[in-house]
Amino acid sequence: MGWFSQEKKELEWEQLTELSQFEDAFLGATPTIVFKHSTRCSISNMALKRFESNWENHQTVQLMMLDLLNFRAISNEIATITGVEHQSPQLLLVHHGKVHYHQSHNGIDIAAIKAILKNH
Repeated sequence: MGWFSQEKKELEWEQLTELSQFEDAFLGATPTIVFKHSTRCSISNMALKRFESNWENHQTVQLMMLDLLNFRAISNEIATITGVEHQSPQLLLVHHGKVHYHQSHNGIDIAAIKAILKNH
């Protein structure tokens, strides 16, 4: 491969299709990133691509993707459970029944997420 080639990072997203998946992750011992994604939104696509190209796989973090076009009701329930108002795109880091980080659009900051994870 030449100097100009770039390896595509493949992240293993679990598709969030049932509220119980979120509830288990929210209360669980493994830190979980939930990415609320609207597949028809160019801003959401840009935010997801930026996250995926800059995120390094961490064995200790679970990644969950919520397709807002098909599962908006789950997003509404997540907002109720966490107290974090729904936005799109939106990233939440949950662990042990708490939201440790949440941000939307261009505010999603991988360095901030990594700093939080380092302290857990």
